[in-house]
Amino acid sequence: MKLALVILVFSTLCLAITPTLAISMSKPGCPEMCGDITIPYPFGIGSECSANSSFTVVCKSSAGNSSRMVPFLSSINMEVVKVSLCGVVIVNLPVSPINCSEGRQTRESIPISLKGSPLTVSARYNTFFVLGCKAAVWFHDDGTQVGGCLGRCDDANSTGVTRCDGVNCCQTPIPRRGQEFQFTYQIIQTSNSSFCGYVFLVDTNWWVAEDYRRQKGLLDDRSNPFDHEFRFVPLALEWEFDRKDGYCLSPNSDYRCPLDPYEYETYLDYSGSNLYQSSAKYCTCGGHEGNPYIRDGCPRHPYVLPVNHKSERSLSIIKIIFIVIGSVVGGLILLAAAWKFGKAVTETVKTIKASRKHMFFKRNGGILLEQQLAAVENDIEKTRLFTSVELAKATDDYNENRVLGRGGEGVVYKGMLEDGRIVAVKKSERVNQGDDVEGFINEVVIVSQINHRNVVKLLGCCLESEVPRLVYEFVPNGTLFSHIHHPHEDFPLFWEMRVRIAKQVAGALAYLHSAASVPIYHRDIKSTNILLDEKYRAKLSDFGTSRSISLDQTHVTTRVVGTFGYLDPEYFQSSHFTEKSDVYSFGVVLVELLTGEKAVSAVRVEEGRGLAMHFLHSMEQDQLFDIVDARVLKEGKKEEIEAMAEIAKRCLYLNGKGRPTMKDVSHHLEGIKVENPENQIQGSGCDHVEDVHSDGLSSISEIIECSSFDES
Repeated sequence: MKLALVILVFSTLCLAITPTLAISMSKPGCPEMCGDITIPYPFGIGSECSANSSFTVVCKSSAGNSSRMVPFLSSINMEVVKVSLCGVVIVNLPVSPINCSEGRQTRESIPISLKGSPLTVSARYNTFFVLGCKAAVWFHDDGTQVGGCLGRCDDANSTGVTRCDGVNCCQTPIPRRGQEFQFTYQIIQTSNSSFCGYVFLVDTNWWVAEDYRRQKGLLDDRSNPFDHEFRFVPLALEWEFDRKDGYCLSPNSDYRCPLDPYEYETYLDYSGSNLYQSSAKYCTCGGHEGNPYIRDGCPRHPYVLPVNHKSERSLSIIKIIFIVIGSVVGGLILLAAAWKFGKAVTETVKTIKASRKHMFFKRNGGILLEQQLAAVENDIEKTRLFTSVELAKATDDYNENRVLGRGGEGVVYKGMLEDGRIVAVKKSERVNQGDDVEGFINEVVIVSQINHRNVVKLLGCCLESEVPRLVYEFVPNGTLFSHIHHPHEDFPLFWEMRVRIAKQVAGALAYLHSAASVPIYHRDIKSTNILLDEKYRAKLSDFGTSRSISLDQTHVTTRVVGTFGYLDPEYFQSSHFTEKSDVYSFGVVLVELLTGEKAVSAVRVEEGRGLAMHFLHSMEQDQLFDIVDARVLKEGKKEEIEAMAEIAKRCLYLNGKGRPTMKDVSHHLEGIKVENPENQIQGSGCDHVEDVHSDGLSSISEIIECSSFDES
């Protein structure tokens, strides 16, 4: 150990005489700082110092303090808060107020446009937020609707919004690599005041930090956006600049951006979440500090100055022999010491890796999972714990070419295990703590108990990586949504297939509700969560928001989760989710199969009406066959189509008590015999239920206005 210390001191002395050069982060001859913000190349202060106009920064006096200089990105005229060479720049985005003085539908743009530039809004770090509860808000990416949300009003908490959990505030994920966004809002509760909330994209880390400060009393009342003017929020943008002769690496490599905390991490310990890295390619110096976008901007590897040897012709042969022997012995000692030192370093690295894996296991809910599985009476031995090394190898280090799909909860990759099995690996985007971890563990526990041919089988999970992974059986033919709305020319979705898929999904839900050992409510039934296998059999997937209940429970009370267009209006108003809420969502899927239309479309958003209400209105007006898909009309018989439409109508009753159970729905769907036209479905026995659609309600807004928001 002493010898190793001597070697370490010797190495330090060698490095002490190594020539070092100060490396500037900006273009040579250009200023590096604006105020207290570093502006690294390809960004630059002035057009002569930047790579192009998209990266040009203007240094201005602060509006509130003329002596303070602040940088503005001239291409979008926004204040720069931070620039990371790992492909991220953070700017201050103006927020958009909502005008509630009129009950009309309004469409506005998020005040940022990145088209034609190498900048995109980061889906990894940002979220779409709505502060307020008097308007339903739909979110658009370059004109295409991609989501929306609506917060429930609670006057008792209206002046102290902290956690965005659906009360006086709501949020929804944003798509990747977006450059221009709009939002549409429909006022559902008019007010004497023209202001009733804000809409904005925001760096989620900032929101969490602000929440932390509020809870710790580190912010005064002036920070409350409902009491005072709320103007700007930080937004993380990703940028790309290709230097072909640089040290460009993929962000999927082992290199991690250096820890670089700034203002809104001051009070927090994110365990690495303040490492801002682009999801696209960026350049690095291979682990060294420096700027890879500048020629010779990366430091050279350290070297030792050469030793001058004098040629001593007068040395005797004996002296030469002693020198050689001494050199050999010294070299052997150094090699032995280096070997021991390397072995110690290797053991230390192994210990650190094992410690990190254990930390991730605990943080990702491993202990909670063990407790949950121990309490389950089902056969759980088949649920396997995979290692991070196994899954990285199976997915070719999570290669982008292996991506099967992306969603709000993460990315799904195609992989092959060592035994040759093809699997789907679900990699969560981010699991922090609290509800996120519980939701992930909930999915593992619930799906591990399900044994049904029309439910995707969970093979196992991995908890020792930074973000958890789930491993499912691979279902090769995509989602029902893609087959309905983007049909394949060589293999379209025939009427017989649509009826069979409806029967299979209904049977799976009936099993979950009434035949499983513990009743399970899925809570997010939609066509994107229905997969088709190699024989085009339906497989129900994505149980992240599911809940299992005791046999004596009639409902569960939770914050509202689900997908617009499929969400049970009764559940939305009361927060009470029952088995009939799954029935409503399944009814929307039946309407998709019948009409070939999407549950939410831009056209019907403008009309303030979803697919469910559009379908019910057509049924009431005896115009069913005006909205049925052309292929269904061509291949299906009138009585078969009417039978399925009648089942869908009963599933979509606004009053949950008037809807059939999934067991009844499955029974009646089985009565539709496509091959045998004489054997048609009979009445469901629900004719005595009051037709709650006869009052002519035609939009979400009208439903909400005619109902109470009380949590009864």
